[in-house]
Amino acid sequence: MSGRADPAADPEGATPEAPGTLALVLHTHMPYVEGFGTWPFGEEWLWEALATCYLPLGELLDRRPGRLTLSLTPVLCDQLEAPGAAERFATFLVDVRRRTHAIDIAGCRAGGREDYARELERAAGDYERALARAEALDGDLLAALAPHASWTSAATHAVLPLLATDAGVRMQVRTGIAAHRARFGGWDGGFWLPECAHAPWLDPLLAAAGVRATCVDLTDVLGYGAPAQLAPLAPDHGPLLAPIDRATMELVWSDGGYPSHGAYRDYHAYTTHHHRVWSNAGETYDPAAALAQARADAADFVARVRARLREGAAALGRPALVVCALDTELLGHWWYEGLAWLEAVLDEADRQGLALAPLDAALARHAPVPLADALAAAPGAPAALPTTTWGTPRDLSTWDGPAVADLAWRARAAELRALAGGGPDGRPPGPRACRELLALHASDWAFLETRRLAGPYPRERADGHAAALAAALADPAAPAALRNLAPHLVAG
Repeated sequence: MSGRADPAADPEGATPEAPGTLALVLHTHMPYVEGFGTWPFGEEWLWEALATCYLPLGELLDRRPGRLTLSLTPVLCDQLEAPGAAERFATFLVDVRRRTHAIDIAGCRAGGREDYARELERAAGDYERALARAEALDGDLLAALAPHASWTSAATHAVLPLLATDAGVRMQVRTGIAAHRARFGGWDGGFWLPECAHAPWLDPLLAAAGVRATCVDLTDVLGYGAPAQLAPLAPDHGPLLAPIDRATMELVWSDGGYPSHGAYRDYHAYTTHHHRVWSNAGETYDPAAALAQARADAADFVARVRARLREGAAALGRPALVVCALDTELLGHWWYEGLAWLEAVLDEADRQGLALAPLDAALARHAPVPLADALAAAPGAPAALPTTTWGTPRDLSTWDGPAVADLAWRARAAELRALAGGGPDGRPPGPRACRELLALHASDWAFLETRRLAGPYPRERADGHAAALAAALADPAAPAALRNLAPHLVAG
């Protein structure tokens, strides 16, 4: 910790100008791609995220610990710990990124674009720093983030309301919790619901597993920007529900959010070998201008959060809690300057007097509102909480709509068959079958297919895990293709 006063120490002791707390939650997830293909999809996604996001984020959090909430999905941790992962990551950095940068640099110089060549030389340094950091970790890639991990999630990021059985939910949840405890030594009950997918019937199952708090998206229930979004909610039975605040999140994560500014590096335009040299404005990328914009956007973000807290506290008659949840990969991987923005937010919070706290600490100091009271007070809200997600729209259609309904139904049928004793003699599923079922449950295949982000890859993966599950049920002794998925499996 730095020597200055930590504003997270007393979230409700914020200044009168900003009464309340900001909780930044970073949800960190990668589908199980390790060992399943390379370019243009597959494990190269993992290596890119590791080089451009996870390793530099770990260094940032080492410098500025205890200020935010980091959720790591067990399936991401499984991959970072997989045998040979560190060696293949180093090979990717040297044989792919170092070599292709050199080819593009030579091509740009030969074509008379010295400005492109210089920018590529600078950007190549990102991967060299990642290589040096990985080598310093001595093969323990997870160690970059481990000291800062506080929340866990379901084993393979399954959309829990779509599962067919309580047993399936228990396996996802308990495996995720067991993995977190085994890796990080303890757990305070924070659980990220994959895709923020919540249904009231899950609450007793979550509570029985020890979940004390989770995040939900109630934008369409309580109303966009409604003050009721700015208080934790207590259902009759189950963990605390922390509503994420879309009005704050969309300052960052929306079509017109900060990353769309012209000064930032364009994620979508590539050189011949898939490197980036242009800004969103179409000019040669200017790192100094982009970093200046990141600092300006951080100042704007903190000022807007302070205003949001003032308005919320006035409406609620109590200190407000803004929960801003972001996919970690947005910062550094998708939005190149995102980590610079995040560190500038930490600085601006100190400068502007904004109380910033990990979500567990904030929830301990912000008394919850009974969920029934919040629903009764919200205009047009239903009497009972519906199933919600942070998808678009905020329901389950991303994962069970017409484009992917066959995937959803097949996964449910496979779950019923496996967990009801799907072997040839009706025996319970063995570890291999359970792991293939967990892989089939992953939200990622339907998401990628609905958004058409990965060609045939998601259906190939779903088909492969369905076939492997059937094979494992028929012959539990058959060899498994999954190298390190769910090593802390809790079945039954």
